[in-house]
Amino acid sequence: MKKFIAEFLGTFWLVLGGCGSAVLAAAFPEVGIGLLGVSLAFGLTVLTIAYSLGHVSGAHLNPAVSIGLLVGGRFSGKELLPYIIAQVFGGIAAAGTLYIIATGNGSAIGNFAANGYGEFSPGGYGLTAAFVTEVVMTFFFLIIILGATDSRAPKGFAGIAIGLALTLIHLISIPVTNTSVNPARSISQALFVGGDVLGQVWLFILAPIIGAALAGIVYKNVLEKK
Repeated sequence: MKKFIAEFLGTFWLVLGGCGSAVLAAAFPEVGIGLLGVSLAFGLTVLTIAYSLGHVSGAHLNPAVSIGLLVGGRFSGKELLPYIIAQVFGGIAAAGTLYIIATGNGSAIGNFAANGYGEFSPGGYGLTAAFVTEVVMTFFFLIIILGATDSRAPKGFAGIAIGLALTLIHLISIPVTNTSVNPARSISQALFVGGDVLGQVWLFILAPIIGAALAGIVYKNVLEKK
């Protein structure tokens, strides 16, 4: 149960910190943090939880990460569903909290940092570009996670590598999809926006899972020490 609570809290922090920075601070008049600030915020949420709760649950914070670690032989299948449930509900709870805060001055939530393609892509990128982006970004995210937590890797630095990787991923892909690489993050925001945004969330569930699973296969069979 401690593991599941840690995943709930960690995913809550990721969504509140990352999406919260996008909704509340990215375009704040004159002093907004912009794309760079949002990217750093997502990376910092993972880095801080990795070092504070990683020893409890491994700090997956992401159903795709849990699936990638399972495929890579680093995670038990019997814990997969409870982890995913905890992550999704942690994200939804954070989105609900952010909704209360964001509407506290009478503002509408707008796109609420939701992921999307076509008209809901920040740069107007289509379905194919969005799908490829999410698969490739999640693939490399999992390669970095698996590599940084390998027994051969330098000890104590995994959280830094993983946090910086997520920052870099956001710097690359926010213009394309608003960056998901995490189904829990995508589901949570789409539920509050609804409509066609919710209708697009399938891509941000499927593509990260494919990318993560491919990374698990590659790392286990090619890069893992035999």
